[in-house]
Amino acid sequence: MARFYRYKLPPWCRYWLVVCERATLPIMIFQLIRTLFFPTTLDVFLLGLFVGLFVAFYMEWI
Repeated sequence: MARFYRYKLPPWCRYWLVVCERATLPIMIFQLIRTLFFPTTLDVFLLGLFVGLFVAFYMEWI
């Protein structure tokens, strides 16, 4: 299994990866609040997706 090296990417790709990484937490918090007030299947799915993405960024898997 090949390791994904973030720093071997082109600079424009690294920039967008950092932008996505920084935007994940506020979007996840908004989605959590929305899911608490209006729980639908799509909201729960999106919250799980954002939590998984946040954990992947935090553990540096991406």
